[in-house]
Amino acid sequence: MSHLASTIVAPATAQGGAISIIRLSGSNGTDIIKRHFSRPLEDRRALFGSFSDGDKIIDEVVVTYFKAPRSYTGEDCVEISCHGSQWIVSEIVRLLISSGAVAASPGEFTQRAFLNGKIALSQAEAVADLIASDSRASAQVAIQQMRGGYAQELRVLNYELLNILSLLELELDFAEEDVEFADRGVLGGLIEKLHCRVRDLASSFSLGNVLKNGVPVAIVGKPNVGKSTLLNRLVGEERAIVSSVAGTTRDYIEEAITIDGIVFRFIDTAGLRSSTDEIELIGIERTYEKLRQAAIVIQLIDNMDDVEELSLSAEQKLMVVLNKIDSNPTVPTPPDTLKISAKNGIGISELRFALLSLIPKGSLSQHSLVVSNARHYEALQRGASAFSRALQALSDALPSDLIASEIRNGLYSLQEITGEITTDDILGNIFKNFCIGK
Repeated sequence: MSHLASTIVAPATAQGGAISIIRLSGSNGTDIIKRHFSRPLEDRRALFGSFSDGDKIIDEVVVTYFKAPRSYTGEDCVEISCHGSQWIVSEIVRLLISSGAVAASPGEFTQRAFLNGKIALSQAEAVADLIASDSRASAQVAIQQMRGGYAQELRVLNYELLNILSLLELELDFAEEDVEFADRGVLGGLIEKLHCRVRDLASSFSLGNVLKNGVPVAIVGKPNVGKSTLLNRLVGEERAIVSSVAGTTRDYIEEAITIDGIVFRFIDTAGLRSSTDEIELIGIERTYEKLRQAAIVIQLIDNMDDVEELSLSAEQKLMVVLNKIDSNPTVPTPPDTLKISAKNGIGISELRFALLSLIPKGSLSQHSLVVSNARHYEALQRGASAFSRALQALSDALPSDLIASEIRNGLYSLQEITGEITTDDILGNIFKNFCIGK
């Protein structure tokens, strides 16, 4: 029997809580549970009763039955709420397996929801993102995608693309009569509109990626300017060693904090200077590596003469921060230079506000569509490229079959996101990262 045709079981909650939930899904779920539960099941009602092994009561539980197709997986689904004892959970799962269920694979409940048409593949991935979210912003993006707004937007685009393809395919059927069913000006406008929408979705990944994974912020500067002290001040604990000896930090230290719902991953790096110490040189090389990876770079100085030209990309944001102002509060600085005392906490609130101002949060609202999944971003990029080639083919007055081919390539790229076109390898790679019981 196919594993997908079997009835699966797994704990849906982590160990250690007062209450645990065990999830059962499949066509034989009701028959299996009836062998152990003291009351007959009722659709969409939570029933209190005993879970037994023969005449031996294992626990008093609450059982909720969701009849197919009105369940998470689209199959008959039963959820057992029991006491959180690990022995009780293991014993209930063992008895359900002995009665005909099989242990669920990681993500199999959500995979069945996708295969049974309950959710799109992008929504299934959002479930994993929501579980892994560590900030309000990342959770908000995941919930928006899980609720299907993103998938619905892609379905609308797919529908419009199919309409365009239908007209072009009709022209191919009447190729010998040299008939154009789609006005080229109107067709170009439609493709351009779709191209812009797909490109806009792809461009939102720069925001979605940092909301999902956090904003990497590199703290760089010469030795002894206070980089480790600043990290400790931001984190609120003595995370990095602070010493008056230059070169104490020989490797990077990374810590995450949440500011107004956004996760910032601060990286305290080795001081930038000329050195002959082999270990310190390795640390300096790693500093440059982290500098290249950072979205925001804090160049910390204790003297305006120490400002150096850093090689940054156009996407990277630079903040020049003058430290130790408590020792010289009247020092003149350019208007875009922040003044702080990491040791005494002066200017730290202003620094946090400045960091937030570099994140385009205004584009994130309850109803905004933000792409945070790298697989989706790559598919959108391929789709945008295909539509760009279609527009070029249209401009060059190339045959309808070449235009249709590029539009079809773009359509397939979008359908990969929702799972309308997919492979077993893609599905396996997605669901293997889920927890068991999800």
